[in-house]
Amino acid sequence: MNKTITPARKATNITLSADVLVEAKALGINISKSCDDFLRNLVAEERASRWRTDHAEFIAAYNKIVATEGLPLDEWRNF
Repeated sequence: MNKTITPARKATNITLSADVLVEAKALGINISKSCDDFLRNLVAEERASRWRTDHAEFIAAYNKIVATEGLPLDEWRNF
């Protein structure tokens, strides 16, 4: 049996534009899920952005090595 682990949830208060909230409710949009999904994606994007910034020096150095020496183990690639 494959169980899905649901992350813990915590109630919070947020302020939303009244017109958008009314329309979202009228359209049957799950506000909590939509906010959670959007925030989850935003957090992932920000983590990725910060990782790239934090590792930019290494990435630039690696790219320079690849540009001058080629890919590691490239001589054994068969594709």
